[in-house]
Amino acid sequence: MTTTTSISSSGSPIGRYLPLALAAILLALPQLPVPEFWITQLNYIGLWALVSLGLVLLTGVAGLTSFGQAAFVGLGAYTSAFLATKFAVSPWITVWVGVAITIVVALVLAAITLRMSGHYLPLATIAWGLSLYYTMSNMEFLGKYDGILGVPVIEFFGIPLQSGRSYFYLIWIVALLAAVAVVRLLDSRTGRAIRSLKGGITMAEAMGISTYRYKVIVFVLAAILASLSGWLFAHFQRTVNPSPFAISKGIEFLFMAVLGGVGNVWGAFTGAALVKLVEDQLQVLLPRLLGSSGNYEVIVFGLVLVIVLKYAPQGLWPYLMKAVQAVAGRWLPPTQRVRDWGDAAKLEERDKPRRGELLLEVDKARKQFGGLVAVNDVSFTIRAGDIVGLIGPNGAGKSTTFNLITGVLELTSGSVRFRGQPVSGLPSREIARRGMSRTFQHVKMLPDMTVLENVALGGYLRSHAGVVKAMLRLDRDEEKRLFLEAETQLERIGMGGQMHELAGNLALGPQRLMEIARALATDPALLLLDEPAAGLRHKEKQALAAVLRQLKDEGLSILLVEHDMDFVMNLTDRIVVMEFGTRLIEGTPAEVQASPKVRAAYLGTEH
Repeated sequence: MTTTTSISSSGSPIGRYLPLALAAILLALPQLPVPEFWITQLNYIGLWALVSLGLVLLTGVAGLTSFGQAAFVGLGAYTSAFLATKFAVSPWITVWVGVAITIVVALVLAAITLRMSGHYLPLATIAWGLSLYYTMSNMEFLGKYDGILGVPVIEFFGIPLQSGRSYFYLIWIVALLAAVAVVRLLDSRTGRAIRSLKGGITMAEAMGISTYRYKVIVFVLAAILASLSGWLFAHFQRTVNPSPFAISKGIEFLFMAVLGGVGNVWGAFTGAALVKLVEDQLQVLLPRLLGSSGNYEVIVFGLVLVIVLKYAPQGLWPYLMKAVQAVAGRWLPPTQRVRDWGDAAKLEERDKPRRGELLLEVDKARKQFGGLVAVNDVSFTIRAGDIVGLIGPNGAGKSTTFNLITGVLELTSGSVRFRGQPVSGLPSREIARRGMSRTFQHVKMLPDMTVLENVALGGYLRSHAGVVKAMLRLDRDEEKRLFLEAETQLERIGMGGQMHELAGNLALGPQRLMEIARALATDPALLLLDEPAAGLRHKEKQALAAVLRQLKDEGLSILLVEHDMDFVMNLTDRIVVMEFGTRLIEGTPAEVQASPKVRAAYLGTEH
């Protein structure tokens, strides 16, 4: 198992230094006697890589598929071309106008489309991509299909960037700065929140993350990168027309991201380079082979996309990294995140309830799914410092009750009060903000992040840095505090030595412990555990029980849903037994064991 920590887009020195080396070579190229054609090709690669970089964020990291990014490129291009030609506005001003218009349009589109799921979202992106394309194509003041001619060159401190070589630096400096900003963003509190979107919203919301808000953020960021590419494109081409912004180009941008490695920042550059270079060669070669002209390269790219999705779903960048690792690995061994948070200040802690204080009140909680009553007027309480078990046969309604308490499901009737305040009807992120934290029956984690990063996600509500601070690296003090908290919680449950492991490499037992550590990082007043012993071996259950007893001794309150009777009986202070959605009995473990009703529920008879 690897111990590499994902500290940027890749977790090894090669993953950090190879892009730097390639960037240094790129920026030196215009000073070398290379053909002008090479420079032109590299300029287009830089332009398209900017758009693909947005798709890495949107599709690869956040899991939102978009076919309409070309429309945002057109929005940035047309805005700058129109203002520069009609009103002689400086390109250094038009870029900000284009970004502002793009943000407004992206916010409107996000409000309409981002609440969709499944195949509806990609279809919606096709729809608005076509709408923006035909809007640009039919506007008289934008020149309709002829577009806008005579777009002025960009001047940099009075120096006109007329040649491809001079413009090369502007394109690639913008592209590389954008890549660095995205790498920094992903290695931050905001980046972890964005990365949590791809695994489904339930876990992220339980950690206090507004998943819709972060979908909007990443959608707008991808649109801004596309708009910047459009601005650069307009002043590089010196003319703008609708053709480069059609839906087919949006599909091509997505293909670039997938081919290079849609989950990796530098995959955007890899994909853009491969598509641009191969496309030009195919446009010359295929008509010669087939004896007629046509866009045959589209057919080839379609076949390549199918092959890549089948045999290299992570794209080609990981294979490039492995090849370089095989050659240079002996000089640059994998490393883990530098532990630089030892002297960081602790995160703020919430006020804890006094032992014995009434903490949770579930009063006649009821949940109906159509005509099915899953939970039927269930009531119980939890006092601070207790471990309460919620047990019952399969189908008794335990997990549904659990989800009603934590806000995953909405009550049909009844109420839930936490620390004297009603929480019924609140979303799970608001309930988490008030001091409830939970784990899941089926472990929910981010397997490509380290254990440390997964647990740091639990500190989301106790931190505040946003997108801009992350990109400018102004969040480092807070990041150190988050990692100190994550390490503290891992040490608390005996997993300090595994904090640099990738979470996906852990066995089930450590994964469940990691989930508990993540929940503890939220600084909860009440910890809710949904079948934490499921699938664990005997010794792993003993270790888990020891951890939970330690947490109780430290004053933490726990609500436990579990099937393993020995585990529950030896751990809890009180037990609530459910059957067919109703509360059967509540009492101490001894009282529950002696109850004929419980024996009848589990064994089908009182004898």
